[in-house]
Amino acid sequence: MMQIALLGSTGSIGASTLDVVRKFPDRYRICGLSAGSNIELLAAQVREFQPRLVALSNGAVIGRLRELLSSHRTEIHTGPEAASIIAAMDEADMVVAAIAGSAGLVPTYSAVKAGKTIALANKETLVMAGSLITQTASAKRCRIIPVDSEHSAIFQLLEGRRTQDISRLILTASGGPFRGCDPERLSRVTPEQALNHPRWKMGRKVTTDSATMMNKGLEIIEAHWLFGMPPAQIHVIVHPESIVHSMIEFVDGTVLAQLSRPDMRAPIAYALSAPERLQNVVAPLDFAALGSLQFFAPDKAAFPAIDLAYRALEEGGLMPAVMNAANEVAVEKFHERLIGFTGIAQLIETVMEKFTGGPADTMAAVLEVDLWARRVAEAAAKKFTGGMN
Repeated sequence: MMQIALLGSTGSIGASTLDVVRKFPDRYRICGLSAGSNIELLAAQVREFQPRLVALSNGAVIGRLRELLSSHRTEIHTGPEAASIIAAMDEADMVVAAIAGSAGLVPTYSAVKAGKTIALANKETLVMAGSLITQTASAKRCRIIPVDSEHSAIFQLLEGRRTQDISRLILTASGGPFRGCDPERLSRVTPEQALNHPRWKMGRKVTTDSATMMNKGLEIIEAHWLFGMPPAQIHVIVHPESIVHSMIEFVDGTVLAQLSRPDMRAPIAYALSAPERLQNVVAPLDFAALGSLQFFAPDKAAFPAIDLAYRALEEGGLMPAVMNAANEVAVEKFHERLIGFTGIAQLIETVMEKFTGGPADTMAAVLEVDLWARRVAEAAAKKFTGGMN
């Protein structure tokens, strides 16, 4: 019986993880849950899965949670360290890191330092502190298994392969809701339109990143740290059907691809069971019904986030953390209708231009530059025009 600590239990990845656990109760048990402020759902999860520990980041609602769980003996922690307590709890064999955004960095780092096996669904952990995380994981013999569908695909495709035989990693992108849009139309995109993703149901931040294609930029950086590939060997192709999740190209010109329905339960289940495979996780593909699959080059002029990510990765050090922080602020400003959709990338670039560089060799340095970039982004956003009223 594998004991699982789940960080971010009320988000879309967290809910899908619990779906997998629910289907295989003889293999998995939830020993810890952490969430933000969705206490009604968290309370329902606690009642069903009976974890020993629970973490709540929003301490203002802990009274209501205690009231909802008055008949349960679950130990509840709150505050900035609460999720890290769950991440490092002794009985956890695996930590599913599914807290969205930069908030997932410190708890995931706590799990790495504790030597846990990590099922990593949080892109920002490796974007912000890839060198520090991977070095610590190596020292602690901590295994990191990717949960993102694209990285899970590459992880599966690379098993048993020699690195010297690989010429390229090819990440697929759905293209989001605005594939093929001209820049003039993109400048008038509303937050509601940006959240209308054609393939996936995700939270606001991740869905917006998909619309700007910054999610693919984050995944380029994440792939570099997960698989040790230089930026020049990590490529992106737009694939609207989201059936091919990623590909690897060999030095002889041949390609292997991983295909499945666009359902996050598949990569989650593999992360929990690898190298074994669980039975009947998702419905098999009907290739005749699919008919055809399409692939397009990404429009980097309309979606500059991809090139911003390559630039951040090439510069290295703390620049990816700066880019990530600026993106998080920019997404919030967009949803507050203070900047337009195309202003997201413009604001990120503005902040990156102001950064003079530095090494990402300690967590303190990463967190300090994260705060710096947020302050700069907040100030720069006030000077932007084209916000939506």
